[in-house]
Amino acid sequence: MERNPGMAWTPELVSRIRVNRSAVERRAATVAKRRSVKKDYQTAWLLKAVTCMDLTTLAGDDTPGRVRRLCQKAIRPVRRDILEGLGVADLKITVGAVCVYHNLIATAVDELGDSGIPVAAVSTGFPAGQIPLALKVAQIRESVKAGATEIDIVISRGKVLTGDWAGIYEEVRAYREACGDAHIKTILATGELGTLANVAKASWVCMMAGADFIKTSTGKESVNATLPFSLVMVRAIREYHRLTGYKVGYKPAGGISKAKDAIAYLILIKEELGNDWLDPHLFRFGASSLLGDIERQLEHRLTGSYSAAFRHPAG
Repeated sequence: MERNPGMAWTPELVSRIRVNRSAVERRAATVAKRRSVKKDYQTAWLLKAVTCMDLTTLAGDDTPGRVRRLCQKAIRPVRRDILEGLGVADLKITVGAVCVYHNLIATAVDELGDSGIPVAAVSTGFPAGQIPLALKVAQIRESVKAGATEIDIVISRGKVLTGDWAGIYEEVRAYREACGDAHIKTILATGELGTLANVAKASWVCMMAGADFIKTSTGKESVNATLPFSLVMVRAIREYHRLTGYKVGYKPAGGISKAKDAIAYLILIKEELGNDWLDPHLFRFGASSLLGDIERQLEHRLTGSYSAAFRHPAG
């Protein structure tokens, strides 16, 4: 799939954006109610969710040992006995990526080996982004040099709140150049942008600047991924694709911890963007606790009983 190269700065595409909040909230409220996903279909959707997951640890007390355990969970995200019982052990299911801080990139790369699972690194002063631009660019380059093939950057929320869309465009273009062949995911921090119109405008600016993915949140804000935010962002992706022909990925992150919520997001993607986006190249969950609940649901499908959460560690 050809990467989104971005396009020339076109301010009129941003200035004309309007969002009907009431309509967005009404549509978002119907997402989980429009389809009833049960039994084998539910199992299939949950297994799909596992393959689209960025298994993440972004804590101040992260250690090499924790990251190595997380990587082993990424390679074998669902217990072998569950997969065999469901008849899907031959699918060789893995997660979409492992996401860590810069200092632990080398550990993750070494532990994942030839599994084919990419390593993503958060960058540009994550989560607040309150460091000089030169340091942000240098951080990206160092992370790519260390082996990260995906870079999750944060945009300058202050520029959104002051309407400096050209400034955000120039920043993201600089980040994209620093990433080189590594894919860039732009984190909007939707809960801090004030309005749904700002979310839509920030989505467009990042895609115009060459983002491979747009992502809701760092997971550190008081409000993270929601279906209304997601609806606004995926419709921006849809319109950008219609205009340019390039497909941009989407990543909701933060606050998605239940299997039923994962299915709701997959339904949203299917209905708004189509089956092409139901793929880890174009859709990811940013999650640290979601995998445990999905594994519990899969075991329930097999045995009819819910197991304790501690039997399904995430790393």
